[in-house]
Amino acid sequence: MPGPGELLIEIEAATTCGTDVKVFRIGGHPRMLRVPSAFGHEMTGSVVAIGAGVDCWSPADRVVVANSASCGACRYCRLQRENLCSDLQYLNGAFAEYLLVPDRFARRSTYNRPPGLPVEQGALAEPLACVLHGIEACQLFEPADVLILGGGPIGQLLVGALAALGHRVAIVDANEPRRAVARSMGATTIMDREEFQRSSASFDLSVDATGTLQVWHQALGSVHPGGQVLFFGGCPPGSRMELDTGRVHYDEITLRGAYHHRPDTFRRALEFLSERKFPAELLLTSRAPLERTEEALLSMMRRENLKVVLEPQNSS
Repeated sequence: MPGPGELLIEIEAATTCGTDVKVFRIGGHPRMLRVPSAFGHEMTGSVVAIGAGVDCWSPADRVVVANSASCGACRYCRLQRENLCSDLQYLNGAFAEYLLVPDRFARRSTYNRPPGLPVEQGALAEPLACVLHGIEACQLFEPADVLILGGGPIGQLLVGALAALGHRVAIVDANEPRRAVARSMGATTIMDREEFQRSSASFDLSVDATGTLQVWHQALGSVHPGGQVLFFGGCPPGSRMELDTGRVHYDEITLRGAYHHRPDTFRRALEFLSERKFPAELLLTSRAPLERTEEALLSMMRRENLKVVLEPQNSS
């Protein structure tokens, strides 16, 4: 049973993501968790029990739980940069039938699942919140020409969100099924790698959604003077990049990093999903019971699936 301030939720759907694949492949994550640990962090479910002192939630409430909770008091939280909180706590364990939600998460990082939002799409709030945080950092005040490098789940969410906000989006990916999804998500220009290498187009904003140094370099080379580069994909720890300082200086290229999400972007992500701003269901390419989690992650590594919906309550 939950302790004071805690919630016990029954997981109805959890979705896999690239971070889960990294954890599965290398055995951990530099910030989010340390092994041994349960993992999975994109989740939605129903409250089944509440601890003493909980007055904002009741059993049977349908909720989406964010995977981090800020302290609300440090300098970064006061500046509404909660993703950089000095005491940012993480919550993992979505790949389970039930999850105990700690006090801070119950107070600061649990949200009502909007009525009518399909259960499995509620779990997409976490990655979409990260995407909205990155887009907001770029401060695009008018319709822009944007290039997305990489058509994985994050790349597709970037396409959907940017197109919904009125921007013209191009995407580069080697995988034809992913290019087809991007077209449905709102991309107006679809390129494979060879087409991109032959292209002379330049953009207002270029976004890396792969987390590879080679693509970071390509992103920097694909913006015109005054443009922005958003390094969204995280490279392996210890990676180093050489910069063309002349381009950055004389062309006034703005380089930005984006990490994680904030409470404001998490709330907006739920609004985006409930208002059907783009066909988010296209990202959910398979379903599996909990006991097939390993198979689901392997299928992502083989690029057979964008995201797999794990359904604990349908497990044997």
